[in-house]
Amino acid sequence: MGILAGKRILITGVITDASIAFHVARVAQQEGATVVLTGFGRLSLVERIAKRLPSPPPVLELDVSSDEHLASLADRVSEHVDGLDGVLHAIAYANPEEALGGNFVHTRWPDVATAVQVSAYSLKALTMAALPLMSGGGSVVGLDFDASVAWPGYDWMGVAKAALESCSRYLARDLGQKGVRVNLVAAGPLRTMAAKSIPGFDRFEDVWDTSAPLGWNIANPEPTARACVALLSDWFPATTGEIIHVDGGVHAVGA
Repeated sequence: MGILAGKRILITGVITDASIAFHVARVAQQEGATVVLTGFGRLSLVERIAKRLPSPPPVLELDVSSDEHLASLADRVSEHVDGLDGVLHAIAYANPEEALGGNFVHTRWPDVATAVQVSAYSLKALTMAALPLMSGGGSVVGLDFDASVAWPGYDWMGVAKAALESCSRYLARDLGQKGVRVNLVAAGPLRTMAAKSIPGFDRFEDVWDTSAPLGWNIANPEPTARACVALLSDWFPATTGEIIHVDGGVHAVGA
């Protein structure tokens, strides 16, 4: 019996089968979970990718910047499952031409606001939208990239990730009494659609090639997916407000 047997999990952020979220969905199903996906934009693409999972799940449209989508989320999820035990937040966006790639001091507020709303505030928005379905408590897991330092080219996405980390701690504080745990997984760089939008992403790869004590395979999302699934399970019942690093150990060593 898998560690998510009987669990109902909402997973956001599947774009292609290279998405971290796709592999979380795959491992979650292998571990016994019933999965519901959300997508934004090219929903037909997400529906096509969903068919590559062991058991094709339903796909719901969700724009986390839309109050209407968030307000209706619980009702729409309820058409497929009778509650939720876990939520994966795998949503981030920053305008690559304005907010990434070394333009930090010239980025205009509207682009900063978009990055922060979609990449950080959305953790709170999504969690609160799903909360009515989590009457028995559960686990919220978000995808992070270490925001303790300034990375080349990461710019306002780095600021948004710092906000995400802080947001997760405040959510953990306020939702603990409801039995809801909120944690983040800070993964090393992986070749995803999101990574392709980061100018100079190959410089991240160079850091991990030389610094990871355990080594790091930029093409293997499995370790990150397993960490997310473990946090979505009941195996971390007293862990909340935490950042779990799945990066080969880079966060723990100097240059």
